[in-house]
Amino acid sequence: MPENSIWIAFGLTMIAGLSTGIGSLIALTSKRTNTKFLCASLGFSAGVMLYVSFMELIPDAKNEFILHFGEKTGTLFLLLSFFGGIGLIALIDLLVPEPNNPHEFQNVEEMNKPDTQHKALHRTGIMVAMSVAIHNFPEGIATFASALNGLSVAIPITIAVAIHNIPEGIAVSVPIYHATGNKRKAFWLSFLSGLAEPLGALIAFLFLMPFWSPLIHGIVLASVAGIMVYIALDELLPTAEKYGKHHISIAGMIAGMVVMAFSLFLFI
Repeated sequence: MPENSIWIAFGLTMIAGLSTGIGSLIALTSKRTNTKFLCASLGFSAGVMLYVSFMELIPDAKNEFILHFGEKTGTLFLLLSFFGGIGLIALIDLLVPEPNNPHEFQNVEEMNKPDTQHKALHRTGIMVAMSVAIHNFPEGIATFASALNGLSVAIPITIAVAIHNIPEGIAVSVPIYHATGNKRKAFWLSFLSGLAEPLGALIAFLFLMPFWSPLIHGIVLASVAGIMVYIALDELLPTAEKYGKHHISIAGMIAGMVVMAFSLFLFI
């Protein structure tokens, strides 16, 4: 694996993870949430993730497995890796208490609502920050692994994950600022929660790269596809529906698929 590709993968993962800080800045500087734009953006991210998972990552992983095990056994390994990725992110989601789940997003308008339960709200903000970090860890592995597969896939995925992380930054900032009145603390907690993604990339590098092979590559690609499909269906599209209208989120999703399809077409 070329050293330059690894550094690029780390850089893209860092960009994706620290976009939680962008969400924090939006929460701390805006008076209203642009729900239509956010809805379309989340749908766009879902479209990118779904398209690249089914049209790029899974076929590449299947080819690697079939080369090693033949069609029957190779397809079985593909299914196990794909659903294993879904199981991993679903288990993490299950272990996070629902009231503190980072996918229970809040609007910017919540910043100005009065509240007397400052301690409880502050604890909620801390828990949300920790939950975002936990969720971002496997996403960091996914972004890092996709970057090793080539820039044509990595850049759109990085953009999609970054867009996905912006509402998470809002989710961290709103309760922290609401409880403490400290914008700096709200921003830095949100920003730091995104560091779990490059940490996930570092763990993937330390534990996977020494054993990297076409077979490991196939397992990682199929697992990453499972993680991204789960994120798109369980997090992005439901959140887009919450922020805006159904047709806007679906239009954004289709636009994401179209952009992803033609960006890959240009690299053929």
